[in-house]
Amino acid sequence: MDKLIIEGGVKLKGEVTVSGAKNAVLPILAATLLTDEPCVIKGVPNLRDTNSMLKILRALGKIAEFDKGRVSITAGKTSNYIAEYKLVSTMRASFCVLGPLLGKLKKAKVSLPGGCVIGVRPVDLHLKGIRALGADISIDSGYVIAKTSKLRGTYIYLGGVYGSSVLATDNVMMAAVLASGKTVIESAACEPEVADLAEFLIKMGAKIKGHGTPVIEIEGVKHLHGATHSIIPDRIEAGTLILAALITGGDVLVRNVQYQHLGALIDKLSEAGAHIERTDGALRVKGNRKLRSVNITTLPYPGFPTDMQAQMMSLMSVTGGISVITEKIYPDRFMHVAELNRMGAHIQSGAPVMASDLRASAGLVLAGLAACGKTSISRIYHLERGYEFIEQKLINLGAKVWREKE
Repeated sequence: MDKLIIEGGVKLKGEVTVSGAKNAVLPILAATLLTDEPCVIKGVPNLRDTNSMLKILRALGKIAEFDKGRVSITAGKTSNYIAEYKLVSTMRASFCVLGPLLGKLKKAKVSLPGGCVIGVRPVDLHLKGIRALGADISIDSGYVIAKTSKLRGTYIYLGGVYGSSVLATDNVMMAAVLASGKTVIESAACEPEVADLAEFLIKMGAKIKGHGTPVIEIEGVKHLHGATHSIIPDRIEAGTLILAALITGGDVLVRNVQYQHLGALIDKLSEAGAHIERTDGALRVKGNRKLRSVNITTLPYPGFPTDMQAQMMSLMSVTGGISVITEKIYPDRFMHVAELNRMGAHIQSGAPVMASDLRASAGLVLAGLAACGKTSISRIYHLERGYEFIEQKLINLGAKVWREKE
């Protein structure tokens, strides 16, 4: 197992290109289960999670080829409706094969999911929505077993204790596209990644309206065909790179950015006094200003993203004043706090730290870039789940980063 070593204090400079969105590509890959025709997905990031999803698709009978950001998926000779524990347990997003399997094959057996350890994230909203469409669901030995003779469109309210659920919205939407009649999902997740999935389904022949809003309307169709689709840029990677430039006092042009997806983050950074210039499909970030502290509350999109909370905490640790960060999505998502405290809270000196989840690992990388001396980050497999070639991207910007064996 590798650890990441960072020698901090270097101002990042240059250009960097954002990869395709992890949280968009995973459900889009799952959606290819809805058709036997070929599908081509472009702009696919080479990540642990991407490769895990491709393994699941292959186990379910698909032929999936991945080369230079392009995934080609065709039907194999047989299809399988069982998603095994050994595959699904590696990441939570793999649970979204439930909806397309049920929609296409009328039956599914999917292991309860795994992923980052950031508190309880139940699948009750997924099951509520799938049941509402007419599926019989039971849970046996850690597997969700769903079957139906026919899915029927209906009204579904998907609001939860902490707001809408992205994956539940994805799952229900994918099941509903082949249901008979009309489905209305109220309190649907509005994230760009949900809208990107809907756009792919529409290219496959689905009839969907309202994606990107809290109310999605789906008119079921009898079958879907193959399609070609390009993944949207990863707004969380973009935000992480923007903060990397700011925390090091650098000057970086971040390319392949959809500005409208970063509204809440840009607003907070502007409030803090950051200098960010908007150009065509890119943002230039100059860390030449002294920043002010800001208060942050994470909320469902278009609010401040929970996936940027750890990174923002690292930036605020080197900013004058007191910042209050309130987590409204995953209340337990503060395990990186202890690791930042080991670095002196104000990031005055490097220290050995341990990544507890994907976004916490990104926050620790940012802290290491700003720290004096060397920072050693263990368990960087978390980082590899969601950031394509992040180590090389930082090196290209001048960072002193390398790997060593644990």
